[in-house]
Formats: sequence, C-alpha cells, structure tokens
Amino acid sequence: MDIKNKTVIITGASSGIGEATALKLSEAGAHVVLTARREDRLNELKEKITKKGGKALVVTGDVTNTSDWEKLVEKTLAEFDSIDALINNAGLMPLSYVEKFKTDEWMKMIDVNIKGVLNGVAAVLPTMIENKRGHIINISSSAAHNYFPGGAVYCATKSAVKMFSEGLRQELAPEYGINVTSIEPGAVSTELMDTITDEDIKEEMKQMQKMIFLEAEDIAEAIHYSLSQPARANINDVFIMPTDQQR
Repeated sequence: MDIKNKTVIITGASSGIGEATALKLSEAGAHVVLTARREDRLNELKEKITKKGGKALVVTGDVTNTSDWEKLVEKTLAEFDSIDALINNAGLMPLSYVEKFKTDEWMKMIDVNIKGVLNGVAAVLPTMIENKRGHIINISSSAAHNYFPGGAVYCATKSAVKMFSEGLRQELAPEYGINVTSIEPGAVSTELMDTITDEDIKEEMKQMQKMIFLEAEDIAEAIHYSLSQPARANINDVFIMPTDQQR
C-alpha cells in the first residue's frame, strides 16, 4: 500500500527498532502512533518527527495491559480515524541458562513477547476486519529458527510469534484483506541486551559483540518494504541477518 497518510501503531517506540521505524515511516508520510512506557523518550521522538513535518501521536502504555490497548485504539481512532497497520515491536531478551531458574524473567518474556503481541492483535483487529484492510507486522527473530545458548525461553517466545503470524495470515488475508508479516532479524544493535542479568551470558555476549551487528535502521527498511507492497502481495517473512553472523 501507499503508506502516505496511513496510520501506523508502533509498540516499543521509545528506542531501537521502534524508534527507527517511526522515523522511517513518518518520513514516508505515515501518521505514526508511538507507544511505550517511557513518555519522555516518546515525546522526544514526536518532536523530531513534527519538526520534519510529520504527524505523530504519543500514547503511553504497557503492551501486557489490555486496558492500555483499549486506550491506545480509542485515542488513535479519535486522532486519525483509522488504523492501517500495527507494528508489534515491544520485546524483552533477558537470556539465561535454564539451570539458573530465573523464572521471573521467563514469565516476563512470555508476558511481553507473546501476550503483548496477542493483546495488540486483539485490540486492532475489529477495526481492520470492519474496514477489510490492514497490515500486522510482528517482530520475531532469527531465534525462531535457531536455538542459541541461554535462549531457551526467548527462542520459544519468538517461535510462537512466527507461528502466530503465519496463522493470522492464513486466517485473515484471504477473508479480510489483512496482510501479516513476521520480521526475523539476527543480532541488532539495540538496548535489548541490556535486559540480560545472567553474568555467564553477559560474558559470552562480549565475544559476540566483536562482530558487526545490524542497525535498527536496517530493520526499519525491511518494515517499510513490507508495508509498501501492493495489497495483492503479502510478505510472509523477512529473515535478515548480519553478514558476520553464521546462525
């Protein structure tokens, strides 16, 4: 679709992939709805966008909270009168070995990485079904394809997002004209690794950080590409890896 004047909700918009995507899509003429928990960061991003002539709406919220989603949809429709796309980007990656029993972190990943995506889809879908159009983009990961040490729960959450995306596509695209895309990046230079508390994993990550990571802007480009295709063409998966990363 031509994304000019289309309304796009972006979760986790306060940094990383979410922030880069908001800047990219607003430059292409989309109206972006920025949501995350850090209001100050969202307002800074909105200021950047509006200074360049773009349109942005800030709605703070937690993707695990269904009432926050209700508020987000209500404010989006009041401001822009449509919801054309949802970018389910919010996520956590507190990697740890299972034997460490960091069960609180396991549950947080399930709540944000899986339930947050489900909540977002459930919130926007009634509008998209009524309009018989829309695009849902879920940020999965290369971890949906390959396990890596310390990633048992994280990989499981991203596998769930990938499969949920395919189920959505098969159920929604033919019947309602709603396209669905799973974006599956390898290592990206964002704040995601800051959530790691396992000291053994942190030490191993130092070795990984010697390679050249993808930048958030690379993923924003993939999202823009997926959104910009004609309605007849559904980009099912975008699997994008750093050149230096083997698996």
